[in-house]
Amino acid sequence: MHNFKNGKRPSSHPDLRKKIKDIKQAEKTAEAAARTSPGTEQYDVAEDSDAVNENRIEGRNAVIEAYRSGRTIDKIYILDGCQDGPIQTIKRLAHKSDTIIRFVDKSFLDHMSETGMHQGVIASSAAYEYAEVEDIFALAKKRGEEPFILLLDGVEDPHNLGAIIRTACQAGAHGVIIPKNRAVGLTSTVARASAGAINYVPVAKVTNLSRTIEELKEKGMWFASAEMDGDVMYDCNLTGPIGLVVGSEGSGVSRLVSEKCDIHVSIPMKGELDSLNVSVAAAVLSYEVVRQRLKKK
Repeated sequence: MHNFKNGKRPSSHPDLRKKIKDIKQAEKTAEAAARTSPGTEQYDVAEDSDAVNENRIEGRNAVIEAYRSGRTIDKIYILDGCQDGPIQTIKRLAHKSDTIIRFVDKSFLDHMSETGMHQGVIASSAAYEYAEVEDIFALAKKRGEEPFILLLDGVEDPHNLGAIIRTACQAGAHGVIIPKNRAVGLTSTVARASAGAINYVPVAKVTNLSRTIEELKEKGMWFASAEMDGDVMYDCNLTGPIGLVVGSEGSGVSRLVSEKCDIHVSIPMKGELDSLNVSVAAAVLSYEVVRQRLKKK
């Protein structure tokens, strides 16, 4: 039991109050630092789909061996300013494998780490292996069908990607193409959201979506981009070897990708809102492709 004179609790010491204030300020600073990657874009662990999935590899030796074993690494987070031998080896392996590298501070890695022993590096691996674009064409040829491909320009939400893969499977699309940057990869969340469709639909990752569209045009494909101000989908010819392009949740199809497309299509809207969720829009447009193909037969 405390024995306070005159029944009063002694006031806190000024130095103690200052120390507590300094600790709180340090916590706020660390939290802010955890959201910022020095010299790059702003990062938020809670919003980074790879930072919060369970397909992580932590520690220098573990990451190096993952690369050497041929495991697919989507992104790698490296402590900013770290230049020692193992880190340089990891950087070389990452560049060789075309892995996205993000330089972050220690607070970010500490927040992201599950083991507490990240040693300045955490890798985010793909839950499933990526296909090649050629695999998509091979599947179309095997089925005796003209290629039908969904191309996703910056879809970042794993649930949306999973839902689109599921739609691609059920609509008979031969594959999905996603860009390397600013897009979610094949995480386990994507796999769950696809309800198993990820096992049947080839998903290819490319460095440049615009260039890929140009290359596929040389193979006889043509491309329809989902746009708010496009022609109503019922008035568009969506038969033949087609690539259906849908954009990110916030900004839609980027200008550079849109300019590469042959036509712009829209979904008629009757309500007060001006758009649909990207996975819903992809489903609606995909089944218009299915409807037109069935009608053509």
